[in-house]
Formats: sequence, C-alpha cells, structure tokens
Amino acid sequence: MKFVDEATIRVHGGNGGDGSASFRREKYVAKGGPDGGDGGKGGDVYLVADDGINTLADFRVARRFRAQHGDIGRGRACTGAGGEDLLVNVPVGSIVSDVDTGELLGDLTRAGQRLLVARGGDAGIGNLHFKSSVNRAPRQFTRGEPGESRHLLLELKLLADVGLVGLPNAGKSTLIRCLSAARPKVAAYPFTTLYPNLGVVPVGRERSFVMADIPGLIEGAADGAGLGVRFLKHVQRTRLLLHVVDIAPLAEDTDPVEDAKAIIKELGSFSPELVERPRWLVLNKIDLLPEDEAKAICEDIVARLDWTGPIYRITALAGGGTHLLADDVMSWLEAQDAEARRLRDEASATVS
Repeated sequence: MKFVDEATIRVHGGNGGDGSASFRREKYVAKGGPDGGDGGKGGDVYLVADDGINTLADFRVARRFRAQHGDIGRGRACTGAGGEDLLVNVPVGSIVSDVDTGELLGDLTRAGQRLLVARGGDAGIGNLHFKSSVNRAPRQFTRGEPGESRHLLLELKLLADVGLVGLPNAGKSTLIRCLSAARPKVAAYPFTTLYPNLGVVPVGRERSFVMADIPGLIEGAADGAGLGVRFLKHVQRTRLLLHVVDIAPLAEDTDPVEDAKAIIKELGSFSPELVERPRWLVLNKIDLLPEDEAKAICEDIVARLDWTGPIYRITALAGGGTHLLADDVMSWLEAQDAEARRLRDEASATVS
C-alpha cells in the first residue's frame, strides 16, 4: 500500500430524533392526555488510534463519515433509539486539526486512544413534557438538533525511537535494511526513498527499538524544496537522530562536511528544537576507500564539523560496525527510560 501521511476528511454527527406529539387512545381510558416520547440522540464520531494501520492511504478513497441518526419518539412515552456512535480507525501518531478554524483537536499517540471529533445532535422532546394545568392537550414538540459537521486534516507523524537523517544516498535505507526486517528500495540515485519506512531493530532477547528511515533532505528542504517539510515533520517525534554521512560521495566536487552542515541547517530552519535533539554522527561507506584514507577523511570531517557527540564508522552494506551502533543506541534508550521512571517516581513521592 502506498504510504500517505496527510489526508482531509469530513465527519458528521448523527441528527437527533424528533420528539413525538401523541395522545393516549385506549377505549377505557378517559381523557388519556399526551404521551409523546422524546427522540433519540444522534451518534457521535470518534477517531480511534489503531496500531495495525501505518498509513492514511484509505482516506484518499473514503473521505466522508456520518454517524447514525437518532430515531423519532413514539407514543406511550417511548423514547426513540439513540444513533450508534461511529468509530473511525486511524494510525497511531495521527494529529487531527480542524481545516476551517486551524484548531488542533488532538494527537493520537497510544493504541486504543479515542478522540471525539463530531458530536451527535440532541434529541427533540415529546409533547408529554409540555403538559400543564392550563395546557392539558399540548401539541407542541421539538425537532432533533442536527449533528456537528467538521472538515478535518489528518497528519501522520511516525512514532519511532530513532530517526535517520542525511542527504539522499547517504546509506540510510541500507542501514535500516541491515538492522531490521524493513525493506526500503535501495538504488544509486537521489530520492530512492520517497516514503518513510519503519523498522524494528532487535538487540538481544526482548530488547528492541523502532528506527525510521526518513527520505533524504536537501538544501532548502525546510522551505519545501525536494521532499521538504512533508517528511521533516517525521523526525519531530524521534528521541535520537542518527546523522548519516557518506564519506565517499560519487561526485568528485562533493564535500561531506558541507553536506552535513546543510542538513544541520535544514533541521534548525524547520525547528530549532531539532538541532538540540541528541544526534550521533554515523560515517558510512568506509569500505569504499583504503583504510588509511578512510581514517583521514573521517578525522577531517569530525574536526571541521567540530563534532563533540558520539561518532560511529560503519559500512551499512556489509554490516560492519552496525551492530555496535545498535547496541549503543539500545543502551542509551534504556538509560533515558530509566531516568524518566526515576523522575516520575520522585514526582509521585512529592505529591503523596
């Protein structure tokens, strides 16, 4: 299925059922009086996060969703049946906003999480409620209210622990193929990866993390050049960025350092917070050069970037150095989780 990370839909809550204007007509009941029941409430529309869905492609076909209307009231004070709620499954990681107002309605980050996006209309009331000492045979009743209608924008931001960033053909897709069961397309031309790919990286028994292969960024991406902001947004949820740099680019006039700086610039232009996100340098394709030359180029890149964070030298195609990288990433994520639990426990102890 083609990956789609943005879609617009229209949702409509069910209309409320009308109240009833009815009177008792039994043969042996004198002056039976009004007995019109209320209508039923219209059904609501909910979006439900489903971890079995990983794209918004279905919403390019089905664009309109309407909950069931409430039934009308009946005689003998019978209330009409309420309309059934409509549950619409969307991928985990979906952000929902109102197209007309720009209001952010919700962020579905957990499987099973529900978001009410369109309320059903209130029910009308029957003539039974209008009975009084001066109006013993009321014929008044009220109509059900129309359900709420909304035009929604759904945006999908991938939920991954680790995001791969870098220029096209830096080796990101090859790296995720090496470490996980994901099989993104790999070829020797720019923009091989047109859609983000998720892969689960196993690291020992019952230890794993999710890695996202983000399509390659180019200069001007934050302003919409190339694949632009369409995919830059996917790195926002990641906890750690792996900056993959090709130390042996095919074009002779290409400078890996300038390429790396261009990526850093685009991250900062899109979101200053992304530049502050933990980021490790991954120098790829070291097997394409003699060992001494590869070492010298790597040292030059690190020095010119003034890089102070973790550095890894790998050959993604052959798998060299990739498992050490995965082990260290897993250990870092576990340490972050442990620290988060400690802070939560301290906060709970303070409150209690």
